[in-house]
Amino acid sequence: MILEQHYLACLSQASYLIGDADAGVAAVVDPRRDVEVYREAAAKHGVEIRHVLLTHFHADFLSGHLELAAETGATLHLGAAASAEFDFEPLADGAELQLGTVTIQALSTPGHTPESTSYTVRAAADAAPRAVLTGDTLFIGDVGRPDLMSSVGVTAEDLAGELYDSVHQKLLALPDETIVYPGHGAGSSCGKNLSTALSCTIGEQRRTNYALQDMTREAFVSVVTAGQRPAPQYFGHDAALNKRERPLLKETLARALRPLTIEEALAAQAEGAVLLDARDGDAFAAGFLPGAVFVGLGGRFASWVGTVLSPDTELVLITDSGAEEEAVTRLGRIGYDKVRGFLEDASQALAGREDLQRVQRVDSATLAALLEGEGELAVIDVRAEGEFEAGRIAGAVNLPLQRPDELVVEAPVDGPHVLHCQGGYRSLIAASLIARSSQAPLVDLTGGFAEWELSGQAVER
Repeated sequence: MILEQHYLACLSQASYLIGDADAGVAAVVDPRRDVEVYREAAAKHGVEIRHVLLTHFHADFLSGHLELAAETGATLHLGAAASAEFDFEPLADGAELQLGTVTIQALSTPGHTPESTSYTVRAAADAAPRAVLTGDTLFIGDVGRPDLMSSVGVTAEDLAGELYDSVHQKLLALPDETIVYPGHGAGSSCGKNLSTALSCTIGEQRRTNYALQDMTREAFVSVVTAGQRPAPQYFGHDAALNKRERPLLKETLARALRPLTIEEALAAQAEGAVLLDARDGDAFAAGFLPGAVFVGLGGRFASWVGTVLSPDTELVLITDSGAEEEAVTRLGRIGYDKVRGFLEDASQALAGREDLQRVQRVDSATLAALLEGEGELAVIDVRAEGEFEAGRIAGAVNLPLQRPDELVVEAPVDGPHVLHCQGGYRSLIAASLIARSSQAPLVDLTGGFAEWELSGQAVER
């Protein structure tokens, strides 16, 4: 039996290759959109991908089911409660799919979404479940958030009640030794307490997962609906797009990988496109085009683009040389396909321009000295509320980047100030957003709060 996890750290997303090496057949569960990784894995194991299964219509990434079906001819499968524009074979609760002797069984587990389905995997039809692929129903340390469908009239409380039933009647009924393979790990916005671990047993989750402890259905609903972070604005876009027929990633790449001169890039900006600067943070801070939005490829690029920019936004990419295909691919993973092209030889195109804006960067010692001096200095912390509550610079104001519109309006940058996050990545994103509506000089803490704490500066808790 083959059961192989493929983890995409920049989206905290897990997909799976399941197969029978002797029979030479395999299935992929929850593929990402750039699907060559599964073709390579299948070739390594000597199996043919004949089935693609989705646990649900994902909100946090654009699934690669259409790409994989187009390349392999595989049959698509979803839970029986699903409805989509494309053809698929539904798997009812308890239905089985045979891959040689390896058996995949569908378990209807609504709660994160109405169509959510988990899949048990057995080495043979009469064997005990070796593993269960839980999608966004059960994570390591958490359960899926039930509030993402409120915009279409499905209440978080109703879904949370269904989630309670799914967890207790279906997943916790599995043997304790069954291995849980979730759809996401720490960093995903699909839950609030996800572990860095990427697998665990049902028994261990029964003992340690806060949401699986002994409580009434009503208490469960209250616990899992409370304290959820704002969902990135692209979530609704992806959830809807995952139900549709839409262009394949290779079509997006062919259209988007078009080199533009600086004049063409600025003309596109004048027509409403956003200059998305994905270069190294130091290069951005040293000089960027007015109106450009920074989201560096070195971090959680796609999810932050999807947080601060609308899915309808047309984009012109500014990247380090040779990184444009990676940028387009990563944008494609969340369905941000409206890319006009990329600035050709960006470093040369920007060199010597007099209209560039800059972000001043200060280190922890300099900031500490400024705070001890006379006069008011606004410290703007753009981390999430939980990070801020765990430890902060005294007097800092918390304006999380997860709510970019509020941050831009409320950031006190007209006077002396410094922006910071945990490591310096998010604060530069915030600076670029503020720079689009303010002419105030922007100041950023190099290394963020992590460097502040590491250097021994005072921390308020």
